[in-house]
Amino acid sequence: MKKTEFIIAHGHENIRSTNRTTFEITKETHLTKRGDCIIAVDSTKGAAELSQQFKDIARNESTQITIELEADGEKEIVKAWGSPELSFTHSTDLVVRRSNFVCNRTLAIRADKAACDFSNGIVERLRNPNQKVKVTVTAERSI
Repeated sequence: MKKTEFIIAHGHENIRSTNRTTFEITKETHLTKRGDCIIAVDSTKGAAELSQQFKDIARNESTQITIELEADGEKEIVKAWGSPELSFTHSTDLVVRRSNFVCNRTLAIRADKAACDFSNGIVERLRNPNQKVKVTVTAERSI
């Protein structure tokens, strides 16, 4: 079973990408420098807007969730996992976590990267407010 979601977001001049435990994509357009986990803003989807099929597949601890971000030719790929506890009810945010913590904003847990692990090349591009960011999220579970 496999389902892919496509999201478009944008860069922002205040992107810091220094958080050591999470990264976040948000529909919000305003970002202060305190938002050190936010790596893209003005997203086309929040957790609640993901398809029901994606949510159903992701709500399993054996589901691998792959998040691919692409900005002007630079790519970052993150591998993470699903959980039966994922609710996907937050209207604006998608958060990927290194830990097992789950809340209504959580897209995936046990990720192999947090914001601080993103390459300098992609972070530089994410700091450009005119930068379009393509986000591809795939939930895949063996039957």
